[in-house]
Amino acid sequence: MSTLVQYKYCIELSLTRTSPVTGLAFRQVAKVTHLFVATLEKVHCYTLSIKEYPKVELDTHGCALRCSSLSDPSQDSQFIVAGDECVYMYQPDERGPCFAFDGHKLLAHWHRGYLFLITKDSKSSNKTGFGSRESSPSEKQLLTVYDLDNKFIAYSGSFDDVIDVVAEWGSFYILTRDGKMLVLQEKDTQTKLEMLFKKNLFVMAINLAKSQHLDSDGLSEIFRQYGDHLYFKGDHDGAIQQYIRTIGKLEPSYVIRKFLDAQRIHNLTAYLQALHRQSLANADHTTLLLNCYTKLKDSSKLEEFIKSSESEVHFDVEIAIKVLRQAGYHSHAVFLAEKHMHHEWYLKIQLEDLKNYQEGLRYIGRLPFEQAESNMKRYGKTLMHHVPEGTTLLLKGLCTNYHPSVDTAEKDSQDRNLINKANSEEFIPIFANNPRELKAFLEHMIEVDPCSSQGVYDTLLELRLQDWAHEQDTERKTVLQGEAVSLLRSDNTVFDKALVLCQMHNFKEGILYLYEKGKLYQQIMHYHMQNEEYGKVVEACKRYGNQEGCLWEQALGYFARKEEDCKAYISEVLQHIDQNNLMPPLLVVQTLAHNSTATLSVIKDYLINKLQRESQQIEDDERKIRQYREETAHLRSEIQELKTSAKIFQKTKCNMCNSPLELPSVHFLCSHSFHQHCFESYAESEAECPTCTPENRKVMDMLRAQDQKRDLHDHFNRQLHSSNDGFSVVADYFGRGVFNKLTLVTDPPSSKTAGSLEKPQTLLLYCCLFSLCGHLSLIKLCLSL
Repeated sequence: MSTLVQYKYCIELSLTRTSPVTGLAFRQVAKVTHLFVATLEKVHCYTLSIKEYPKVELDTHGCALRCSSLSDPSQDSQFIVAGDECVYMYQPDERGPCFAFDGHKLLAHWHRGYLFLITKDSKSSNKTGFGSRESSPSEKQLLTVYDLDNKFIAYSGSFDDVIDVVAEWGSFYILTRDGKMLVLQEKDTQTKLEMLFKKNLFVMAINLAKSQHLDSDGLSEIFRQYGDHLYFKGDHDGAIQQYIRTIGKLEPSYVIRKFLDAQRIHNLTAYLQALHRQSLANADHTTLLLNCYTKLKDSSKLEEFIKSSESEVHFDVEIAIKVLRQAGYHSHAVFLAEKHMHHEWYLKIQLEDLKNYQEGLRYIGRLPFEQAESNMKRYGKTLMHHVPEGTTLLLKGLCTNYHPSVDTAEKDSQDRNLINKANSEEFIPIFANNPRELKAFLEHMIEVDPCSSQGVYDTLLELRLQDWAHEQDTERKTVLQGEAVSLLRSDNTVFDKALVLCQMHNFKEGILYLYEKGKLYQQIMHYHMQNEEYGKVVEACKRYGNQEGCLWEQALGYFARKEEDCKAYISEVLQHIDQNNLMPPLLVVQTLAHNSTATLSVIKDYLINKLQRESQQIEDDERKIRQYREETAHLRSEIQELKTSAKIFQKTKCNMCNSPLELPSVHFLCSHSFHQHCFESYAESEAECPTCTPENRKVMDMLRAQDQKRDLHDHFNRQLHSSNDGFSVVADYFGRGVFNKLTLVTDPPSSKTAGSLEKPQTLLLYCCLFSLCGHLSLIKLCLSL
């Protein structure tokens, strides 16, 4: 059996003959089909999707024919029944709302959210005088179009005997018995709204716009006009509620300017709160809202605003902190800064406004390394002035191995292998007025990290020298002296800076140590000279004389300038000069000539020893001369013999391989003999003896070197002028053969030949005499001869 047949069968069984059906309507929602049935006495609903077709009685009164309809699906498809007193709306399981529309209903129709009702015109009925319910052909009928959602009458008109109302192509067509067809065209939404605006029916306009699904811009404009209307009427509370509904579309300054008056600050506050809740506030809005709170002195609202979660209210935290701080709400500002981790603002308020230095120090100790370092550089001096011990302790940790002081659970999650260490030298200025804490800090640094920067060692040295200079207790002073010297021995101490510091504080041990470390031996002796420590002067010469020989000369000059009785020291110095031959005797005599107390007895022993050694040297030289002359005569006789006599070679062994000689062999006049194959293997030249060649070559090299230096007269003059012992210079050049080019004459010197000399030895004598006197011009004259 088909579905239609099933429905018909079901209805026939359920209805009685005394209650005819006046209206039917199918409703299908989510695959569930319902059938509404209206009679003159009742309203039923059948569920057709269930096999037994259960029936629900919705009401005990029905409606006339053509007085029922089904609303649009957008209205949840309610069944409409128009009675004489009310219009009822039904759901599948219950009765819905009802509307009191008085009058005898002749027709009910629904389309696009509008309810069409045709009723008898009461005025026409009275004129006709008919009391029956049937309409006469001459009666007037009233057509009324209701907008139930927005609760207003969209249209009302009187017609003659309406047959039906049809909705097609977006218009409504009215058919009358006289053969006419009238059309009703719906006005556009904007025209409807303008009509409502003229009548100041803004609530109705808002509902209409919503039902017509007007966009947000259109709705915002209606809210604005409604707000302006209420504002001019003086209903500021109502107006601000409408303006709040325009947030996001209407420029906030439009509303804010209207409520800047102090008497309307409550309304302005409400608007600004809504603006922040929708996360559309900028920095100026946040500033204005917080100023409103502070002017109202509404601490509860202020606290509620700043302590609200980020999901509820969004605002510029930094601006809020600034405003609260300026208004004196420091506790609220501190709360915001800590909550949103604005560390700089938190510390600025705690240290500059609340003067809570201990809390500020604790907060810095909880920050990450980079932020803790930067904030300590900024507030370190302030904290050191008020909380010196805690600040020093924090700096010790910051410059060695810093870890924030957080909860135990957070500590376990930190990477302990990561070492964060700040540059300790950058924090030294923080201790400007706290030398005791600075000393403790620096000593801790060099103890934990011996490779600390040079500035750490230099500053600590300065502090120790200051303590040493101001200490009166002898034992304590000795301890401080040892500490300063131990610091000087460190490789990280800068030499120049340390020397300046020691000189500033007149730290003798440090000065002498640094001079010795820098190999400034003359400075050591000058220091003792300035302090007139004669024994230290001699001791310095003994200690460092081997490294720098001029110390003895300087010591002799120093004692020579003293008018005091320094004979013992002069004698000791002269003894070392004599032993090491450091000065010519003439220069010693000239040096001591400046001292009036130094008599001949002081240098008597020195001169005697010097002359004795010179005499001994002369004797040795003369002995060598005789020896060289004998050897020369012997060589000359051998040469003469080689030139005039035959040479007999009697060698039986080769001088190269020491084997017996065999023919062919090679013999040299130097009495060396070789096998021919040995000679050819080792000889560099056929004309030279392999055995004598190295020695001969040395002699020839020396001769060539002397020949190259014969014409170096300018070099000879400079060396003679700068040397303290001119005799040695002249003798050296004479040995090189510089004077071999001079013209030698046998005649005695005359006036015409005053520049000629009989022998080179005589020229040497004059040169020595002139060099001792310093007459270099005469030496040049002799050299030019």
